[in-house]
Amino acid sequence: MKITVNAARRLGTPSPMLYGHFLEHFHRQVYVGVFDPASPFADADGFRTDVLDALRRIRIPILRWPGGCFVSSYHWQKGVGQLRVPVFDKAWRVEESNRFGTDEFIRLCRKLNCAPYLCTNAGTGTLEEMSDWVEYCNLPAQGTFARMRIANGAREPHAVPYWSIGNENYGSWELGAKTAEEWGRLVLEAAKLMKHVDPSISLSAAALPDTDWNLNLLRAAGHQLDWLSIHAYWDPIHNTNALATYEQAMAYTAHLGDAITRVRGLLTALGLEKRIKIAFDEWNLRGWYHPNMHTETMGRNEAEYLTPRDLNDLNSSYTMADAVFTACFLSELNRHCDIVGMANFAPAVNTRGCIYTHAEGIVLRTTYHVFDLYVNHLLPHVVDAYAEDVPLATFTDPKGQAERVALVDVLATAGDADGPVALALTNKAEQTALDVRLCLTGRPAQRMRLRSLCADTSDSYNDVGREAATIRDTGWMPADAQPLVTLPPHSVHILTLE
Repeated sequence: MKITVNAARRLGTPSPMLYGHFLEHFHRQVYVGVFDPASPFADADGFRTDVLDALRRIRIPILRWPGGCFVSSYHWQKGVGQLRVPVFDKAWRVEESNRFGTDEFIRLCRKLNCAPYLCTNAGTGTLEEMSDWVEYCNLPAQGTFARMRIANGAREPHAVPYWSIGNENYGSWELGAKTAEEWGRLVLEAAKLMKHVDPSISLSAAALPDTDWNLNLLRAAGHQLDWLSIHAYWDPIHNTNALATYEQAMAYTAHLGDAITRVRGLLTALGLEKRIKIAFDEWNLRGWYHPNMHTETMGRNEAEYLTPRDLNDLNSSYTMADAVFTACFLSELNRHCDIVGMANFAPAVNTRGCIYTHAEGIVLRTTYHVFDLYVNHLLPHVVDAYAEDVPLATFTDPKGQAERVALVDVLATAGDADGPVALALTNKAEQTALDVRLCLTGRPAQRMRLRSLCADTSDSYNDVGREAATIRDTGWMPADAQPLVTLPPHSVHILTLE
């Protein structure tokens, strides 16, 4: 296989927000995840310093909170001030302590130096409740809620720039689900109220790759929106936890960009592609395991619907399949950087997150190392790369659908003119190493450096006391005019050429 890179031909400049993350009040994500005042790792504000350090290392640019399905029965005023009254969370059927609320979230974002992204309750909430939250966060001192924030200890506004109206309100599983017609009208009125409080906010609304839903939304409220929020979990195992095998997960990579392409097409047809971008603000290979919740047969006791959620935290579930898929999707987001301006891996901590917490520390799952490679070693601009003789294979997904898949995923990036080039190279083959020859148009490389996420088997995973998947770094090496690189099976790489 040969890859020719023309670094002089820039295709786009991705936003750093493509590497965003997400937190929801589900199982162990917030409590004993990122926020655990009882932990010996906790700082003075109750945040786990080991988690903070790990998130800083991958420089998360934006964090979405508080949901997710949780937000559709969340009333933000119960999570601010001195008196935090526990409530029953109807979305996930557990008691919510409200110890972690708006001010704690903002404090977390400040510690991480990332932008806060608040998702509002468009299920059981009201239009005024949404706009009152904007007032609480963003107004200097005018009004009841800005003064409430000041009384709660935050004299300066939180200045939250990104807001979403609702979460998956198109779905029957969402509390307060809406029809397409209802949704367009609700978003219009919510956006009006929110922007009357702060016209500077950047506003998204729950959408999906569906023509009828999006047409109703855009015709009613498109002039008020900056983003369409779409979600995807390719391996839908919410009720079974029957994880796709490595090869089945690779079959999913045949359709990574389908949702983006469909939404792009609609925006283009309506002449909105220059003004509204896609926020892929919830995504992961695998859906979260929460059986007997969003089905007609609801679990009646915790053993049926709550205890099984512990299986989300089996580290053996997070193998090189997750890493390879994650790398391929991050590359796909970069290739669509003209229309996708934000993405949020769901979640950041525990459940299907890239970090796992336990009493003695943390585990960095395979997906964490993918973010480390992409965030810290790719360059600012996507440039043209042409691949020849790409090996193909047929993979079959869990439904029995056979897919023809390119075995090497390629993303080329560059910095300034005549500067280095960095390529993301992912080998999807489960058992076979693949050779790739590189050619830089107009300027052969003098030296190269390969940073690789590799493991002995495709089922390798990291766990407490176990690091089976780690980043290996060759350091700088001399490069031939057309260097040849061997990619081990089931591996992710960043190759830098100078």
